[in-house]
Amino acid sequence: MILLLRKHPMLALIIVLITGLLIWGFWPQPVLVEIVTAKYGPMTISVEEEGRTRLIDRYIISAPVDGIACRQELNVGDPVKQNQELLGITPLASQVLDSRSRAQAKAQVAAAESALQAAEEQARAARSTAELAGKELKRLRPLMDKGMISRDVFDKALVEVQTTSATKRSADFNVDVAKYDLEAARTTLQHSAVITGDSPAERVTVRAPIDGTILKVTRECEGPVRTGDPLLEVGDPSALEIEVDVLSADAVKIKPGMRVLFNRWGGTQPLQGLVRVIEPVGFTKISALGVEEQRVLVISDFTSPVDEWQRLGDGYRVEARFILWHQDNVLQVPASSLFRYQDGWAIFVAESHRAKRRVVQIGRRNGLTAQILAGIAEGETVIDHPSDEVDDGKKIKIRALND
Repeated sequence: MILLLRKHPMLALIIVLITGLLIWGFWPQPVLVEIVTAKYGPMTISVEEEGRTRLIDRYIISAPVDGIACRQELNVGDPVKQNQELLGITPLASQVLDSRSRAQAKAQVAAAESALQAAEEQARAARSTAELAGKELKRLRPLMDKGMISRDVFDKALVEVQTTSATKRSADFNVDVAKYDLEAARTTLQHSAVITGDSPAERVTVRAPIDGTILKVTRECEGPVRTGDPLLEVGDPSALEIEVDVLSADAVKIKPGMRVLFNRWGGTQPLQGLVRVIEPVGFTKISALGVEEQRVLVISDFTSPVDEWQRLGDGYRVEARFILWHQDNVLQVPASSLFRYQDGWAIFVAESHRAKRRVVQIGRRNGLTAQILAGIAEGETVIDHPSDEVDDGKKIKIRALND
């Protein structure tokens, strides 16, 4: 063989060249990887869903009598004051009430008077509860400043003040509604007689039950109306709440008093809020992909100053972010760097141009990052998105940004 190589040196050169190429081709090459650094930073676990604003109380003003309604001059967005005249209704000519009908009308007036008294008593009770909650918050505020109570206790007291205040406003509105119902019952009794031809036509005045804004005009033109036909909708746009439908699996994680951030509502800064109620009844909703989902309504209140969200109205869209958990100083790595190993989790750490498998203990995850409780230290380089080619002890090469 050696004699053959001496006689044919070109053949020997080709053999050596092919052998070198084979060795070079099958020699293990380093795997290109991307690295990140384990570091401390803020971490938040949240649930994000779309929601919309709605008025806490809205009132549908209906026709108190059968008659001819005059042309409506009010438009949507016009402000109204309590007891302001909204429109008039000319009652239809009717027969004189018989004994039974008149007794029923008087009974309705008596029932409305009793309902008004009940509403006033409820308003007094709500006012007392609101005053007690305010005193409790005032008592807890200096204790909170001194660190003698937890933030959770103070936040619950703050939610209680807001809840009792809303209950008080609602009770006051119910008193106004009861007065309006009483006026309607008295009007039915008063305007029930036959109008003679020489008498001028009676005109029933429909008034605003509260200070607010016109939300909807159901009838604009003059025409006949029946008792109970809706004419207008009135509400107070300064008393807004936010309803957000979330998956039932996420609703069980949300608690009253939990912080909420409202983004993409039209302003430059997110609005602050607190969860007030998680409704106990769910409903089925079809998603955009055609999948049936069980959803639950979560009702929240604004805690940001009113002047920051005063331009919001009823039915405006917002994006709600419920803060389930938050810490400012958490050792974390991208969730894409983790992989399953045996019965736990592991990552690859870059050491001396080689991948070293490291078993880690993780805490919370938010989909993008994961909390590291044990296994690595701050500043260590971790391989992100490790491929199947990466293994313990495998030689690696860090991928440049322009690769």
